[in-house]
Amino acid sequence: MAVLDADDPRAVAVTSAIRSGDVSALQELLGAHSGLAASWIRQEGEAAGTRSLLHIATDWPGHFPAGPEVIGVLVAAGADPDARFVGAHRETPLHWAASNDDVAAIDALVAAGADIEADGGVIGGGTPLADARGFGQWRAARRLVEHGARTTLRDEATLGLLDRVRARLTGAAADTPDMSRTPGADDLDGAFWGACHGGHLATARLLLERGAALDRVGHDGMTPLDIAVATDADDADDVAAWLREQGARTGAEL
Repeated sequence: MAVLDADDPRAVAVTSAIRSGDVSALQELLGAHSGLAASWIRQEGEAAGTRSLLHIATDWPGHFPAGPEVIGVLVAAGADPDARFVGAHRETPLHWAASNDDVAAIDALVAAGADIEADGGVIGGGTPLADARGFGQWRAARRLVEHGARTTLRDEATLGLLDRVRARLTGAAADTPDMSRTPGADDLDGAFWGACHGGHLATARLLLERGAALDRVGHDGMTPLDIAVATDADDADDVAAWLREQGARTGAEL
């Protein structure tokens, strides 16, 4: 693969065209430089790593002008929708779109054939859905589920998919991939923390009734009460109030 330094004139020009949504300029560049669409850009510094042009199109903060059109032009010119970042992780462009809550980019990548179940995410080496759920990117997470992404118990609890959670807990979904194993204590605790993160009171109630720990410390040293207070999810205030009624404590109180 061709690797360009970030300050290479071709890299500068194509990055500018992608991020500004200048589709005409992008097409001219791709036509003038054979193989450019499949090339990679190497960056040093805090965000060190080597990324594809589709990673550029889905980079933080996402939501670039004409994003879906840019993605379509790049893929048509030879960009790989499943390209892997080379560096601290192995995320695909779909992971990045999911992490930025960029639903339009998700739709364009899925339409281009991106693997919705690609592993390598910064959240436990998981899928784009794991990234979206972990970072609280609710629109992206729901769109990935709409596209058919497989869900874990934690995904389902965090997104408030109550029927799926019930099916797992009762064994009614034992013939479905990843649902044949009875959830253990760690599964229940993680799902409960996720339900509080997502602001889903009915799901949190069910999981607590089934034995989830009220004060299990999760990501970043936060308890379910901590994450319910910190999240911007809808109805999170109701979850936080209910947790306090149950005697839940913050990490500081523990």
